[in-house]
Amino acid sequence: MIMSRTEAALDQARGDLTERLLAGLPAEAVLTDPDITASYANDMASFCPAGAPAVVVLPRTAEEVQHVMRTATELRVPVVPQGARTGLSGGANASEGCIVLSLTKMDRILEINPVDRIAVVEPGVINATLSRAVGELGLYYPPDPSSWEMCTIGGNIGTASGGLCCVKYGVTAEYVLGLDVVLADGRLMTTGRRTAKGVAGYDLTRLFVGSEGSLGIVVRAVLALKPQPPRQLVLAAEFATAAAACDAVCRIMEGGHVPSLLELMDRTTVKAVNDIANMGLPETTEALLLAAFDTPDPTADLAAVGALCEAAGATQVVPADDAAESELLLQARRLSLTALEAVRGVTMIDDVCVPRSRLADLIEGVERIADKHQLTIGVVAHAGDGNTHPTVCFDATDADESRRARESFDEIMALGLELGGTITGEHGVGVLKKEWLAREIGPVGVEMQRGIKQVFDPLGILNPGKLF
Repeated sequence: MIMSRTEAALDQARGDLTERLLAGLPAEAVLTDPDITASYANDMASFCPAGAPAVVVLPRTAEEVQHVMRTATELRVPVVPQGARTGLSGGANASEGCIVLSLTKMDRILEINPVDRIAVVEPGVINATLSRAVGELGLYYPPDPSSWEMCTIGGNIGTASGGLCCVKYGVTAEYVLGLDVVLADGRLMTTGRRTAKGVAGYDLTRLFVGSEGSLGIVVRAVLALKPQPPRQLVLAAEFATAAAACDAVCRIMEGGHVPSLLELMDRTTVKAVNDIANMGLPETTEALLLAAFDTPDPTADLAAVGALCEAAGATQVVPADDAAESELLLQARRLSLTALEAVRGVTMIDDVCVPRSRLADLIEGVERIADKHQLTIGVVAHAGDGNTHPTVCFDATDADESRRARESFDEIMALGLELGGTITGEHGVGVLKKEWLAREIGPVGVEMQRGIKQVFDPLGILNPGKLF
């Protein structure tokens, strides 16, 4: 086989890049086999294009990351940072001919300090690993994305991820105190602090949280911790309409209650969970609301919330008697996305967040969109935040069904903006929502964000093609 001039030039360029990378990295940290590098091309999002990486690198130290970025700058090669690739917006998808910078080998917990209530970690630490480690010392790291057993802290920081406990404890951004970041040119910058308070200069730490690897590479994070709360108890309430369930959410929040979890599953989701797990959830219900409290007297709190659910029209309210029963109810919620994926084989998971007062309007609107496009769309929601996950189920091998899935996804995002919401509450923009970010923040907002990008990454090599 005779190689074309273009192919030969590309092959030479890859060889030069690999040789330069190997000058500062161990051989096992540089992957060039096309079958292996192809496996790093995508995260878990549908409808997001990806290129073929030229090379995948797996550094173990900040110095090795600096070497990668200096090499990339000198050779003008794009770099795509990655964690566990559990993202849902294409933010970790490879660019053609890029260096994929996988940070999963930087997985050390460097420090847990019970007095200062901080943890210092590398970006490849798994969320659940950190949570368990601090729990052994009576501490608590609250952000708990659904993929917490797989996702990394670096990825959580990149997308400013949330989780089930956000209604009480907030999202990742509220727990990142300081960062060590390798910039596009290889310089190492430290932001933030280890102290409980600090307002010195611009808040560059918050700027990096949610930047999806487009401004720099996080190589170390100082995270705030909380004391371990009591074990939570959960209540399940059934409703004959989604509107009634959303009314209950409004009553709970207006009443000043602070649940540790307030989650909603619609009829479609309840049926899907039953189908894969035989959990015996009530399929006659139109909406199932789960509320939890980790207070000193959760039984009293659940009784008060149960009364509010009944006042909103709940057909049945069932408080758990103990932690084991509570965990069983929560398992149903955690299985939601897996169950919906099983409906048609593939899902597009939307991430629209609306004001709590418009939650019912969003869910009813999604039902209309599903009917219009003749699709199954299940809705699970962090109801206490107004953060919904309408999940479009479709057969990826059916071109027409795939088209309808994409159209319904866009219509859901448009509905979210119309209701005063945002296109993403915790999944990020990535490739999937670039057009919608521009619609949400407007031309001046896009111009300012591009300006910030230019300051940190003047060559445009960091995660190009993402966000805008």
